[in-house]
Amino acid sequence: MKLWPEFRHPLFVGAVLVYAAYQLNRYLLHWPLPLLLTSYLSDVASMPVILSLALAAQRRLVARSLTFIFPDLWLLAAWLYVSVWFEGGLPYFSATAVADPVDVLAYAVGTVAFWYWLNKPALSI
Repeated sequence: MKLWPEFRHPLFVGAVLVYAAYQLNRYLLHWPLPLLLTSYLSDVASMPVILSLALAAQRRLVARSLTFIFPDLWLLAAWLYVSVWFEGGLPYFSATAVADPVDVLAYAVGTVAFWYWLNKPALSI
């Protein structure tokens, strides 16, 4: 089975691997890592993964075109939604979730990385 172009891009693959390595270390390896990595790297990596999955679904199920890209306003809305939910709403419902304003910046960095490198027509990826 040939992978869809969205899932072959080095930034998507890298973001998935970074997140998987972070989870592996968090739950199994327990290696000491710099605070900056353990606190924000997974948040930066999450947006390219989420948005790539959403873009692939949008292209195949709705737009039916590999040239479809997300409008900038959709990316802004996705960043805002993730930020409000994970940093504003979830801490009220979960004892383990903590609101951190710097996470909002990390989501923004991930969204900008997606916009710059991944939000392109699939034919040019």
